Amino acid sequence: MNPLFIVAWLTAIVATLGSLFFSEVMHFIPCTLCWYQRILMYPLTIFIGIAFYNKERTIYKYVLPLSITGMLVSGYHYGLQKIPFLQKIEMCTSGVPCSGQYINWLGFITIPFLAFCAFTIITITMLMLRKQSNEA
Repeated sequence: MNPLFIVAWLTAIVATLGSLFFSEVMHFIPCTLCWYQRILMYPLTIFIGIAFYNKERTIYKYVLPLSITGMLVSGYHYGLQKIPFLQKIEMCTSGVPCSGQYINWLGFITIPFLAFCAFTIITITMLMLRKQSNEA
């Protein structure tokens, strides 16, 4: 089996379990943008898992729109946390502010940063899988 599936699937599983750990165990209340990222990540765990099981090589058609959108949302979210100018035009107006940082490891690793990394890894693996499929 193609190791790209394994990398993408494990990344989606870790991201999904990580978000559930932060909310259910650590009791971090997700902000609006966190919910959007979850909406984009959770189905990837299922889609990639089914594709892995069925050895479906064209899953990138369904995964790439979600993973690229997730990269954009999490990149914007991370910018809200780290760029003071963006905090002035923050769109989260109710509940937990999107510019809040529950974690800040090493001064730059926040939850949206972790989500951005996961979406990026999944996007790269799907682009590589698409290239392999086109060559075959």
